[in-house]
Amino acid sequence: DIHMDKLPYGTMKDEEMKSLKVGYLQDQGMIFLWVTGRAMEVGRECLEMWGYKRAEEIIWVKTNQMQRIIRTGRTGHWLNHSKEHCLVGIKGNPKINRNLDCDVIVSEVRETSRKPDELYGIIERMCPGGRKVELFARSHNRRAGWLSLGNQLPGNYVCEEDIIKRWNHKYPDNPLVPDQMEEGRRKELEEDSGKENKMEEAMEGQL
Repeated sequence: DIHMDKLPYGTMKDEEMKSLKVGYLQDQGMIFLWVTGRAMEVGRECLEMWGYKRAEEIIWVKTNQMQRIIRTGRTGHWLNHSKEHCLVGIKGNPKINRNLDCDVIVSEVRETSRKPDELYGIIERMCPGGRKVELFARSHNRRAGWLSLGNQLPGNYVCEEDIIKRWNHKYPDNPLVPDQMEEGRRKELEEDSGKENKMEEAMEGQL
């Protein structure tokens, strides 16, 4: 169980994580699960309960803006943690590309809990033809070709006609309407652009 104050998102207890029906998402394929040092064993238990066999482990070595390893942080009980782990699980016999990337990512730390974008490239190169789903996604996680799910996303935005059709059949009282989703997406992009312009102006004022 995670006990960290002032996190910009909700957390779940270990048993709540284990009870998620993640295994229902695919009959065969791969899973990439980020875990902190104290949750390594919990992560392995989750993989097993969801029907996956741990196959690999990716290490993210955290750096600062000077590209130096971060030596002080918010995690770690006895030593400051300068890395995070991503457990890689496999189910069945999926078609994957092997040995294209290494198991170490060296990347700069950004917002709280934001992971390195390099992992997306690793996954897409390993599994170029499969459907990709990200759980607990936030706005910055959304990516072309991925299905992003999370309670911090601003709204629904679905492009694939097959998913829209299946959703509307399952939830006729809460349908996905392409024009409405496109309008919501446009407004969100305008808001994001306004925020970026304000940040740039603030930075210019400090120079």
